[in-house]
Amino acid sequence: MVYSFLRPLFFALDPEHAHHLSITALKLLQASQRKPPPAFSHQRLVQDLWGLHFPNPVGLAAGYDKNAAVPLVWSTLGFGFAELGTITAKAQPGNPKPRIFRLAQDRALINRLGFNNDGARAIAQRLPSLLPPHGSRPLPLGFNIGKSKLTPLGDAVADYLESCEKLLPFTDYLVVNVSSPNTPELRKLQETERLGRLLEALLTCMRRFAETEQAPPKPLLVKIAPDLSPDAVEEVARLALSVGVSGLIATNTTVERPGLRAASPEAGGLSGLPLAAHAHAVLRTAYRAVEGKLPLIGVGGIFSAQEAYQRIRAGASLIQIYTGMIYEGPFLAQRIAHGLIRIIEREGFLHLRDAVGRDA
Repeated sequence: MVYSFLRPLFFALDPEHAHHLSITALKLLQASQRKPPPAFSHQRLVQDLWGLHFPNPVGLAAGYDKNAAVPLVWSTLGFGFAELGTITAKAQPGNPKPRIFRLAQDRALINRLGFNNDGARAIAQRLPSLLPPHGSRPLPLGFNIGKSKLTPLGDAVADYLESCEKLLPFTDYLVVNVSSPNTPELRKLQETERLGRLLEALLTCMRRFAETEQAPPKPLLVKIAPDLSPDAVEEVARLALSVGVSGLIATNTTVERPGLRAASPEAGGLSGLPLAAHAHAVLRTAYRAVEGKLPLIGVGGIFSAQEAYQRIRAGASLIQIYTGMIYEGPFLAQRIAHGLIRIIEREGFLHLRDAVGRDA
């Protein structure tokens, strides 16, 4: 209710300026906390995946905290995990402004940010002062890595490896982003041959790090585009299974403009409610392709507990939100988690995992 009154004030600001203000507010909140509170948890929602404990299945999608500036504040807002980035090996300013556009009538965003971030080296240097040891964090943290814009496609593997090496000591899981529409040629890395080489190199890097730490390798996930054909989704899923990837995230933003009430001339990736049906379909295709052998994360257009539950039934073990939080407020994750408890009880399931893939 409070946010419904404040939202017009935020929406009167330029979208990127409003985002920077929100990060500043979260920094103040994080600094005021002696110790971040535990993430909201419930016996029907907890998940243990990839050797990680997720207090609830609602996570922050990559793109909000690009520089990992407020990694621990998300448990205060009710999130069960958070994904930081996208981070590139090279620091880069991103695309020219303006580059975020609200489509309020459609409850959507278009962004063409272009992986603006401080670079893996600078971010890794800050993280020791921001993060406690892995075992004492209030929620799992993932790092999402992408290709630097100035790096030629032929050198992409080395570029990703540089980010991997810098961030592995701090992450609980790593996500390879080959699906953003805002870096030229990035989506070509979803082609099977290129993606296979990239994933094998990253998995080798992660195994070597695990050996030095005398610990199991950390999970590697792949984030895919909603604009892939069903056949292409199945190819990526089969490749993920064959090389030993831990899971898939479906989906990133779309370059298509499905069902918009008000057409927009702006280029970039569309997120929010118009993406929901498309992201849902890609998730279901991916779940069928992996035959339930890999956990999936569903993201794209999730604004409510009911939509989150539909993604779970389509095959998601976890879900993520971003645009929904902009329209519904900072405590959307907590509301979704509470709503999922009521839905699971009403449906007669003992646990969230009992509903995974029921409609796939």
